[in-house]
Formats: sequence, structure tokens, C-alpha cells
Amino acid sequence: MASQKGLGRGLGALLGDFDQDAAEDSAYKLLPLHRVEPNPDQPRQDFDEEELAALAESIRVHGVLQPLTVRETGGGYYQIIAGERRWRASRMAGLTDVPAIVIEADDRKAKELALIENLQRQDLNSVEEALGYQSLMNEFGLTQEEAAQRVGKSRPAVANALRLLTLDEKVLDMLRAGELTAGHAKAILMLKSEKKQLEAAQKIANLGLSVRQAELLCKNMSKEQPEKKEPATFQVDYVRECEKSLSKHLGRGVRIVNGKRKGRFELEFYGQDDLQTLLDALMKIQK
Repeated sequence: MASQKGLGRGLGALLGDFDQDAAEDSAYKLLPLHRVEPNPDQPRQDFDEEELAALAESIRVHGVLQPLTVRETGGGYYQIIAGERRWRASRMAGLTDVPAIVIEADDRKAKELALIENLQRQDLNSVEEALGYQSLMNEFGLTQEEAAQRVGKSRPAVANALRLLTLDEKVLDMLRAGELTAGHAKAILMLKSEKKQLEAAQKIANLGLSVRQAELLCKNMSKEQPEKKEPATFQVDYVRECEKSLSKHLGRGVRIVNGKRKGRFELEFYGQDDLQTLLDALMKIQK
């Protein structure tokens, strides 16, 4: 295979700290496939086997059209920053070498680039996307605005994606499986009760409701009177259970200080953008 020029346009836009022009001008290398290794911190863990098989067949016919982006790890080995799907398909296709552009990046930069490259993909499900934003913000100390700028999205788009992580875990599993869309999930966010969230999600999936129909369903369910519960018997760990419940609902750390006559809540937030997200969530609870 002859050497070619070119840096994947998606990742090329991310390499602000590197000499991109130099990368564009340099021919990429053909690397032995067995010396190229996946990144253990790769944000994406699920790869569709049918899609990989289709890509492998394309690679058998046309070769790898877009080079991988890798960094050298020593001893003649390289770690993938972008292109693990192409690498997997190349193995399935029986290739012995793959084209790759080698850049310099420490562990922190490599992980950041891998996160951003994955977030710019079009085929991420909404949960993968939200978790990617969360990792980008938590691991690199970014605000929602800064994270949005890194991936070329608006701050509201990032904020709305992050809100999905406050849903019941079983609802998130349905999102991952493609039984619900992000539009359905946003409608389900109207419901505060995890029980109602799951009930609504199952109805939407079973009945094949549109997003508009899901919005009407959740709006009606939110107006229903809550079930009356017997007064809870105080347990030694009741406060801790409340903390866990609030933390899961709000998607952040919660601390309850329980005094003899009065107590207080302590809620974590990370910057002004996240504070606004917290205030929005609290206002909905109040309503």
C-alpha cells in the first residue's frame, strides 16, 4: 500500500496543541497491526459486530481509507487515540499493516482526544454521549461551556444531554438498547418518581409511541396524585438512604446534616453552569 497524506478531518480539528500543518504535510506510516494496541481508557466499549463485519468487507476491497491516529508507547508499540473501529475491522479483514498518523501525546492529552473524537461521532447513543460529556468535565475540570466548545456543540445541548443521567438506571438501559430515543427520554424527565419513569418508558416502548405522544403521556402521569405511603419508621441509616436517593435524582453529591431540632442539606455543584442546572432541577421538584 502506497503512503498517502491526510489527517482525519474530525480529529484534525481537535489537535489544537499539535502542529496540524506538519501532520498534514507528512505521509502517514504503515504500522504492523500486531504492534498497534487499543487504548484501555477508550470511552466507547460497545462495537456492533454486524457493522464491524461490513466495514471489514469494505476494507478487504478498498483498504483503510482513513488512517488511525496513534501515539508511540515505546518498544516499537503504538496506542490508538482515534480509529479503534477501523483497527478491529482491519484485523477481521486479515490485514497485517494499517496506515496511521503518529502524534505526541501524554496520557492526559491522549484520553482527552479520545473522548472528544468519540463525542464527535454521529452514531453514539444518547447515554454514551452524556457519559462522555460527564467524563470530559470531571476528568479535565471543564465547565459545560468549555466542554461544549471542545466538541463543537452548544452549552444547552450539553446540559440537556447531562440531564438524561438523572433518569432511572433501567430507563438508561432502554436508551442504550435503542428502545427509546433521546426525545422520549426528555419527556420522561417530567416525572420525578423512578417508578413512574420506568412505567412511562415501558409504555412508550411497548406501544411504539412518538415523542409527541410520549410528552402527552408523561404530562398526564405527572398530574396524577402520588400514592399515599405509611409514615416511615425511622432507621439508623435513614439519613444515608435519603442522601443516596437525592444524589441519584440530582446527579451529584448530597450531604444531609441531621440535628436534634433542625438539619441542613449540602449539594455539590461545579461552576456557574452546573449551578444553573441544579437550580432548574430543584425548581422542578418544588413544582
